[in-house]
Amino acid sequence: MSGCADRVRIAVIGDCPVFRHGISNLISAAPDLHLVAAAPSIESADGTLRGAQVVLMDLQQPAPRLTAAVTKLHGRGHAVLVMSSSPQIDAVQVIRAGASGYLSRQAEAHEVLRAIRTVGSGRSYVSAPASRLVGLSPRFTDREQEILRLLANGSTDHEIAVELGISKHTVHSHLDRIGEKTGSRRRPDLTRIAVEHGLTSLE
Repeated sequence: MSGCADRVRIAVIGDCPVFRHGISNLISAAPDLHLVAAAPSIESADGTLRGAQVVLMDLQQPAPRLTAAVTKLHGRGHAVLVMSSSPQIDAVQVIRAGASGYLSRQAEAHEVLRAIRTVGSGRSYVSAPASRLVGLSPRFTDREQEILRLLANGSTDHEIAVELGISKHTVHSHLDRIGEKTGSRRRPDLTRIAVEHGLTSLE
């Protein structure tokens, strides 16, 4: 029992049986993850969602219905990770609706697992084609753009420092300046800003 308590608890909601079974098998094979539910809709899984920390969702629905579902799950305290390849759905919409992460359906298995673990740890993860996002804002320096991109892809402050070859203190200084420009230092807000300005990249 204690082993289950230490693992990230995930519910998979997907109206495509092949997707649902494939993702469920991927999660079940990971020793640090625990599948608590797999269902074709939120309604059919409602009774089992309570124990889920992360809800991974891939529903082929119009954008308004999908974002409403994200908002509903977010309001219940779930971290929501959305997978989609629909041209009508993009990362900006789902992040604004309250999702903690966005994945393209073309993501490889290792990226799906990384995204689940990142979102399950309370951070954000975004993987989206830049062509679907809003154009780049000139108000961020090149270094600030790099930091926002890494932050949106789930990197910790330490990982950002290692990736860019700078100190953690310098990362914090850049984040402070970004916070002054955006009015927020919170990771969810900065992730949304990075998405809206096309600063994410496919892994």
